[in-house]
Amino acid sequence: MSTKTYAAFNEVDALAPHTIERRQLSPKDIFIDIEYCGVCHSDIHTAKGDWGKPNYPVVPGHEIIGRIKEVGSEVTNFKVGDLVGVGCMVESCQDCHPCEEGLEQYCENGFTGTYNSKNSKHGGVTYGGYSENIVVEEKFVLRVPENIDVKAAAPLLCAGITTWSPLRHWNVKPGDKVGVIGLGGLGHMGVKFAKAMGAHVVMITTSESKGADAKKLGADEVLISKDNAQMEAHKNSFDFLLNTIPVKHDANPYLNLLKLDKTMCIVGAIEPIEAVNGGLLVMKRKNLAGSLIGGIKETQEMLDFCGEHNIVSDVEVIDIQTINTAYERMMKSDVKYRFVIDIKSLKEA
Repeated sequence: MSTKTYAAFNEVDALAPHTIERRQLSPKDIFIDIEYCGVCHSDIHTAKGDWGKPNYPVVPGHEIIGRIKEVGSEVTNFKVGDLVGVGCMVESCQDCHPCEEGLEQYCENGFTGTYNSKNSKHGGVTYGGYSENIVVEEKFVLRVPENIDVKAAAPLLCAGITTWSPLRHWNVKPGDKVGVIGLGGLGHMGVKFAKAMGAHVVMITTSESKGADAKKLGADEVLISKDNAQMEAHKNSFDFLLNTIPVKHDANPYLNLLKLDKTMCIVGAIEPIEAVNGGLLVMKRKNLAGSLIGGIKETQEMLDFCGEHNIVSDVEVIDIQTINTAYERMMKSDVKYRFVIDIKSLKEA
């Protein structure tokens, strides 16, 4: 099936229109007519070759919302017309221990990414949501609540689950003091989720100007991390820290904020961080951890929670023809807090 897309063809040129071939439906496949696709920093890093040379042409996009247009003969849980989503994965081995536990993101044989991954089962390379449609196996399709803002739901499939998963894994509960470090695409979702879970939420940022925004999102307090007096006042007081800083940084000052036996989880920096003082971990048995996205079951739980609490991302909707400008703005943090592509602009081009 010929499908219009936008693609990166090399590390330096702008994304441009491209046509790909989607596979014909197998019995367990679902054909999705895409309506919206979020824009993630991972899209930029992959398109620009920051994480190694990709399989060009790259069609990015792993925050996909659309409606089912056709289902395979063995699909049992979905029907034509359902509102669905596709996140960062479209396949995993289903045989290893993590897969059996519903943790496909940690598949020991490597999950198949929604784009720029070799597809071991169907052949070729996967292409993402900067496109008119997508074909995905039923196992990796998610049901999206009809009551939430569809366009603003798209980033839940990456930014949302990336912050939800650690909050759930480390059992954030009502009354916990939770710090969210960094206010961006990930951080703003962390604030919303932690608040809805009943936590006392503290936005931790270097920027005083972000304080008002953080409180509008639900933060109870704002802690300016470059203010030594404020950091000292919050020392040894946090039950959990969600660190969304997307680049190399010094984690040591934040570790001082944790209580005995508590955890700081890194979800933003997919690169080396600065040296950590082991004494900060040893003296109060603190934990420094990391977390990826979430498995399919957990992602569905998150979407259901969003439906119950009316939680979506704060988004700016764009036409796909402005994607290169959006990339430039993202690199300058000039978006609150996530771009979402209206795929109608691609279909009508």
